[in-house]
Amino acid sequence: MVFQGVGVNAGRVLGPVLQMPEPISEPAADAPHDAAASLETNKAAIKTASEAVQAELRNRAESAVAESKEILQATALMAGDPMLIKAAIKLLSPDALGGPRSPERAIWEAGQTVANTLTALGGYMADRATDVLDVRSRIVAALQGLPAPGIPVSDVPYILAATDLAPADTATLDPARVLALITSDGGPQSHTAILARMLGLPAVVAAPDVNGIADGTEVYVDGAAGSVITNPDDALCATAATWAAQASQIPAFSGKNILADGLHIPLLANVGTGADALKAAAAGAEGVGLLRTEFCFLDRETEPTVEEQITAYGGVLAAFPGKKIVIRTLDAGADKPLPFLTVADEPNPALGVRGYRTDTTSPGVLERQLQAIATAMSDHNADVWVMAPMISTAEEAANFTAMAKAAGLATAGVMVEVPSAALTASAILGEADFASLGTNDLTQYAMAADRQLGPLATLNDPWQPAVLQLIKLTADGASQAQVSTGLPKPVGVCGEAAADPALAVVLVGLGVSTLSMSARALAPVAAVLATVTLADAQRLAAVALHATSASAARKAVREQLPILEQLGL
Repeated sequence: MVFQGVGVNAGRVLGPVLQMPEPISEPAADAPHDAAASLETNKAAIKTASEAVQAELRNRAESAVAESKEILQATALMAGDPMLIKAAIKLLSPDALGGPRSPERAIWEAGQTVANTLTALGGYMADRATDVLDVRSRIVAALQGLPAPGIPVSDVPYILAATDLAPADTATLDPARVLALITSDGGPQSHTAILARMLGLPAVVAAPDVNGIADGTEVYVDGAAGSVITNPDDALCATAATWAAQASQIPAFSGKNILADGLHIPLLANVGTGADALKAAAAGAEGVGLLRTEFCFLDRETEPTVEEQITAYGGVLAAFPGKKIVIRTLDAGADKPLPFLTVADEPNPALGVRGYRTDTTSPGVLERQLQAIATAMSDHNADVWVMAPMISTAEEAANFTAMAKAAGLATAGVMVEVPSAALTASAILGEADFASLGTNDLTQYAMAADRQLGPLATLNDPWQPAVLQLIKLTADGASQAQVSTGLPKPVGVCGEAAADPALAVVLVGLGVSTLSMSARALAPVAAVLATVTLADAQRLAAVALHATSASAARKAVREQLPILEQLGL
């Protein structure tokens, strides 16, 4: 039987399926409970369970890599969300409508109420509803003395199947045990997809009904084609064996990415901490194209001090002496709410006060962050660039550039995530020194398709011709700004699109000058780019631009890149 979804990380593997365990059962509304327990005892039980869940998630975050660390820290914060805990405690009271609940039932009902509220708000807040329900199950498990829901344990490597994966679960995947990921929901830029690429796991998302495949069923997963096939025949088994051999032949990245005609297109790394930066440097990254500074701010009730930020940023700068480090200022809001900075009840947070916009509601935070970055730069030998997320207008670009330069940062740029920034790139880059395309957000905003939703997965694809047109407009705008100002205006890509070897070729052809990705993607992307000239890339970019759909663009380009098949990509 064939299940068709969206491939989000290449690879062809065979293995037995293991489904995510059944979720924690709903505590019965009329289940007997300790009526003799005092209200204070039950309150304490909920708080203790909440704190235990927070501690467990934070402990896991300590040993996790950047993307995982941020997700686990954010989920830990949610486990102690005052809205959730207060709502549960109210239900313990004899005065509660319907009578007092057991602690388990109280947290279950409170979690559903909070999730319903977030779902009604829509956008990113709706995405958080799933996380609230995950946290609810973990707290109920702690109250019942049961193991927390999570990834199944097996002595045999397996293919993990699920409806979708909660961020806290996805963050703890062990690639030594999990061969591939298959989900019936999710999208190509969901947390599951991003972490699959980071861990180097073949993955297929938005494949209806794969969550119903029986445990132990042998399946073949093709992460490039987006297919899952049960009970594969001998030919598919041979294909999987061939892929394993091909994957082992991909050469390590040399540390300098050169096209077939000698053109240098730097390959940089996306990192979140000093530990990530050290791993990226060891993998040969030519610098950092995206330092996510949120790791300094998540899991905190108060703003970190300038001194704390200086220390954190310094750990990254020290890993790349003399090399380019692009630092993104705080991208808070929407799916990354912060108690001291963002508002929890915005009607549509994805279109609300996030990124650079928080400076209008919480002035001073951005200025102090820029001061910390400038001080860290002065303490280390690195070429530091700084950029602001969620820039929409030339006026915003001018304001941010002025703030950065007042802090002593010579190179200030913008993230292009909002379609208006791509459409007015020439004016924006007349004010800023460079641009970096965040293709994850640019795609979902351009296509009006939430990147977490499985039913919209085909829309939320950076191969969409409309998205490629916006990327080209940005590169063309940079060229126009360079002519008018006499200064180079580089355009990079730091979104997930850069990690796709075939799409990387197209991006170069569209005029992108640097690509930034997870450390694991450096070698395959470099191996493919080494086989094409700039003229080849421009020709393939034109093919993709003139396609009528994302799937047609991808298919047409891949057919003209035989190296992908040779390397199992």
